[in-house]
Amino acid sequence: MDAYFSSGRSLDERVLLAQDALPRFELTSLIYDFTPVKFSHDGAVVTPSFLSMRNLPADMAKVWCEDGFYQIDPVQQLAFRSHLPFAWSYRSDGKTPLNRILAPAHKPVVDYVHDMRITCGVTVPVHMPDGECAVVTGVRQDADGDFEATIGGHVATFALYAHVLHEKIYPLFDEEALRARPISLTPRERECVAYAAQGLSAKEISKRLERAVPTVVMHLNAAARKLSATNRAQLIARAAHYRLIGTS
Repeated sequence: MDAYFSSGRSLDERVLLAQDALPRFELTSLIYDFTPVKFSHDGAVVTPSFLSMRNLPADMAKVWCEDGFYQIDPVQQLAFRSHLPFAWSYRSDGKTPLNRILAPAHKPVVDYVHDMRITCGVTVPVHMPDGECAVVTGVRQDADGDFEATIGGHVATFALYAHVLHEKIYPLFDEEALRARPISLTPRERECVAYAAQGLSAKEISKRLERAVPTVVMHLNAAARKLSATNRAQLIARAAHYRLIGTS
């Protein structure tokens, strides 16, 4: 499997190879997404910095990324809170982990997947030590009633496939995909916040940076506004949450 994915030189080629391998799992469509930060500070699911969808409706990426469906996608919510692969079904008679969490808030997503006949699949969350997360999902279009029974025999091997796929895609990400976060601070704002996290006052930071105290205060206030922080402790906590301290 490692050699199979390595035969693709570009990111797109490796995703295409992944799509071509789906029939062995009795799946028809692929979704791979990656985000450096899974949740915003108020608990909302963060739109991924990289998303690839294969053999799915042409408007689906736009609907999910631009129309807010990611934030209410129950599969994504479940993946971010689970370390195990899981099969899922949006059918009313489904008995998957997904069926136990479906709520009225998910109705736009439920209606969409039923309209597009993509109600069943299997998802593998790939959580990384520094908080990054990739989610690999295989979908079966027009799934038969026995989907849950038949997919059970493929979950373990699909999980291996998903992890290998991620390992082969991750090194090909550009800086934008790796650094994209819901909140963006300028390099100077990040520097000031990093010093504040070390316990330095604005006056002490100004000496380190050889800048005027009002300039340092301006940068700290700008960072606080972007992070909706009302005090120094909250500013530092939220900057750390978004991995804006101590990261490139």
